[in-house]
Amino acid sequence: MDEKKLEDQLKKIWDENPASHSNDEKEASWEQFQSKAFYSKKQKFKAWRYYAAAAVLIFALAGTAIYFNNDAFGNGFYLTDTTIENTTAALKTVILPDSSRVELSPNSKIVYAGNFSDNRKVEVNGEAYFKVKKDKKHPFEVLCNETTTKVLGTSFTVTGYTQKEVAVELYEGSVEMSIKNQSKKWILKPGEKFTYGNQTALVTDFNRFVDFDNEKLSVISTYIESNYGYKVSIPEEYSNQKITIRINKKEDLKTITQLISEMYNLNYEVNEKLKQITFQ
Repeated sequence: MDEKKLEDQLKKIWDENPASHSNDEKEASWEQFQSKAFYSKKQKFKAWRYYAAAAVLIFALAGTAIYFNNDAFGNGFYLTDTTIENTTAALKTVILPDSSRVELSPNSKIVYAGNFSDNRKVEVNGEAYFKVKKDKKHPFEVLCNETTTKVLGTSFTVTGYTQKEVAVELYEGSVEMSIKNQSKKWILKPGEKFTYGNQTALVTDFNRFVDFDNEKLSVISTYIESNYGYKVSIPEEYSNQKITIRINKKEDLKTITQLISEMYNLNYEVNEKLKQITFQ
């Protein structure tokens, strides 16, 4: 069978399954597959093996009603999503393929596409804090219920455990908020919170800092343990030392540790296995 006939037969099978997909979806999906399966007429050697494998794939998909469909976010094509869920009682740190970092709260999960390098979209169920890697060519979007948070590089928290409400708190940078089927956009500044629920959107201020005013250094130790999960050991002669400092609530632990080290001329060691920071 020549290449043209094979391609025509594969296209016919593709159009027939599954019936639930629109003609536009089928056509777009076929063009994606066609560009890879029949991309060059120059590669004649062992071509029959490639086409046969493609035919087997098509028949397998037809038999199980699986299709090359649009991804969960309606943009791009792939076969496999990645789902990460936090079933523990502590924060779970996730490093995305583009090196962006996510702190996933308990009872929360994220889903992102297999083609994440080109399609930086993440769906959130629950609560997650994002520290986004800058990439001007590929904007980063977080989908939660009916809202989309679009960023280039920033840090923010998205919370949406149910379909009823979504809250986005911006700590650094800038984000653009949008709502499904609405043309209006909201641009948030650091310290602003976007809330959407009952078909109503609201932007308010929130306190993104925690202040320690002439507090004992031991109070900072307790704060680190409660919010980052690391036990802090400070020499006894320093435990009653006083400190006045303002910290971003989502500040990197490394930054806080280095700051304390420099302020009191202390060295420190971090034991990741024991989740312990020792100043000396």
